[in-house]
Amino acid sequence: MKVLGRVVAEATLVAGTSAALALAVNSVRSDGLPLVARTAYEVLVPCPEPGGEVTPVEAGELNLTSGRTFLIDARASDEHGTAHLPGAINVPYDWLEPLPEPELRALARSIAASRATRVVVYGDGERPDSGEHLGREISGRGIKNVEFVRGGAPALRLGDRR
Repeated sequence: MKVLGRVVAEATLVAGTSAALALAVNSVRSDGLPLVARTAYEVLVPCPEPGGEVTPVEAGELNLTSGRTFLIDARASDEHGTAHLPGAINVPYDWLEPLPEPELRALARSIAASRATRVVVYGDGERPDSGEHLGREISGRGIKNVEFVRGGAPALRLGDRR
């Protein structure tokens, strides 16, 4: 027990001496680190929220026979590969990163080339729904007439369409 007390005392002495020496060196350096921030800084960086307008549509009300509808599947690529609506393109929604600008431009060109009058996005149907969030993101970044399927792929019963 005596040895343990001595080790703790020596460790405390070394740590205290090191801290005092570091503070002394820092104070005489012209580019030393400030002990207190000179200006306020943000501790938490806010993530941008997708901000465009989207219209919810019920799965039963969705007219899929219209050739003027551009379909986007916001689910993961493997889910899209398993089952998706005919003609739907896969644009997996990333919860952490916005859609890269080149991909957004390519999507906008595809929509324009299709001569679609509306864009319908469906996602995983979870809460929150990836389809709704992708719809808000692309709408907020300039794509018009965006709708999302309330309830996503489960509401569309994609498993029954194989």
